[in-house]
Amino acid sequence: MKSTLLLTVAITSVGLLSFQRFNSWEIEKYFNKNGHENASGSPTGKTGAPGEQNCTGCHGGTALDGSNENVLTVLNGLNPVTTYIPGQTYTIALTMSSNPAKKGFQATVLDANGNMAGTFNAGTNTQISGTSRKYANHTSTSNTNATQLWGWTWVAPTINAEEVTFYVATNKTNANGTTSGDQIFLSQHVIGSSAGINENNSEKNQFVASYQNDLNQLLIRFNTLSSEKMHLNIRDLNGKLVMSQDLGDCVVGQNKELVALPAHMASGTYIVHFFLNNKVMSAKIQVI
Repeated sequence: MKSTLLLTVAITSVGLLSFQRFNSWEIEKYFNKNGHENASGSPTGKTGAPGEQNCTGCHGGTALDGSNENVLTVLNGLNPVTTYIPGQTYTIALTMSSNPAKKGFQATVLDANGNMAGTFNAGTNTQISGTSRKYANHTSTSNTNATQLWGWTWVAPTINAEEVTFYVATNKTNANGTTSGDQIFLSQHVIGSSAGINENNSEKNQFVASYQNDLNQLLIRFNTLSSEKMHLNIRDLNGKLVMSQDLGDCVVGQNKELVALPAHMASGTYIVHFFLNNKVMSAKIQVI
């Protein structure tokens, strides 16, 4: 009787150990899967736009200010623009300043009422999801630092929507196979309509950036009705970050900034992104 009892306890113990190991393996498998389940694009509604969540719903950590990390440019051909013509098609280029080893993004564009402003079409390294709201996302092959730029096309609203806002969420992951330790960067990028110029658009239209060959400097001129923080990014046409610099606070009214460029900066065409808080102004320069 005693031997039978010992045998029963032994069998039960082995069974429990097997069950625990199975569950542990299943849990590990689940979390590893869950850590990579968005490798080919995030579920919709994770941009941090009004009424939406952001990527921290699936990834651990808190949302961070992405105004310097997320660089979004609206292009008409190769020319960056800060206003749109209703119904016209533009190319959207998005890069992450830090270009992490593992990364992802989601973006949408809304009008002042929270409605989708125009539509998206998939482009370089991107895919489009969603129904009433369209979302641009990374793909399973564009989520590493081998991809420096995500691109897609935006057909602007056919009816003048005045200002529209691109909402962008990027994920700087630590590639540890789980949902912990990632950094989520949220940013907003306002584009005005050329059919209804308002105060902000007037400020942006007076923005000028030019290269000063004799001093190897960048000259920036702009007007503003409020004192705001200034930040500068310069990228080459491949999206590679060449320079990033905080410039302090601007003054109310007319502003003129001279910024020294790196001595090793090669001749060629570059895109200047100039930020006043979350407002971005862009210009193309030719370095000789």
